[in-house]
Amino acid sequence: MIGTIINVIAVIVGASIGALAGNRLPAKVQETVLNGLGLLTLTIGVSMAIGSANILIPMFSVLLGGLVGELLRIDDGLTWLGNKAEERWGKRLGQGKVAGWSVTQAFVTSSLIFCVGPMTILGSIQDGLLGDYQLLAVKSTLDGFAAIPFAASLGPGVLLSAVTVAVVQGGIAGLSMILGAGLGAVSRETPWVIELTATGGVLILGIGLSLLNLKKIRVANLLPAIVFAPLIVALLQGLGVRY
Repeated sequence: MIGTIINVIAVIVGASIGALAGNRLPAKVQETVLNGLGLLTLTIGVSMAIGSANILIPMFSVLLGGLVGELLRIDDGLTWLGNKAEERWGKRLGQGKVAGWSVTQAFVTSSLIFCVGPMTILGSIQDGLLGDYQLLAVKSTLDGFAAIPFAASLGPGVLLSAVTVAVVQGGIAGLSMILGAGLGAVSRETPWVIELTATGGVLILGIGLSLLNLKKIRVANLLPAIVFAPLIVALLQGLGVRY
């Protein structure tokens, strides 16, 4: 769990620096930084998505994940949680909105960005299975620096994403410890990791579009897709289907 703890601290420190700096940055500067982050997020999403060995797997994962996510109303749940946090801590965190973003929006968006991706899954599994937190240490560095401009542009709500990082990464690491060797050897070349990464890239693209205000997508409702991706790979492998 050491890797998760390091990651949480990195997000808190980075977001705190960004939140303090954000109040001193002109609105135009905040908007420009936010647009730059949106473009970078799109780039990351594309680079992840094109790695799929069979684009039909991410496609069906997103379709099935979207159906389940809408039924479970995940986005509504995260929004409710963010609203409650804003009601309770909004004044303590500072200005309720920065560059037009509420604490709730900042919380949901940054949580998705910090928790959707191969480094989250791989790093947490390695941390839980082997006690190897090197990958999460690298991710922590990236997240810490990314949290600075995000908090400067989106506001102090980014601080709350540290809770999501703790729950998601800690949960995966804990589950990995319980399952033990049953997961087998895991690497970036593992088929289910490749398709999970590609599916995560599609979700990251949705975040990028939202950051650029091109299209507001309920990305949280697509999160089950990253569960369906490895399941579909396992099903195809079990049936002996080449993909």
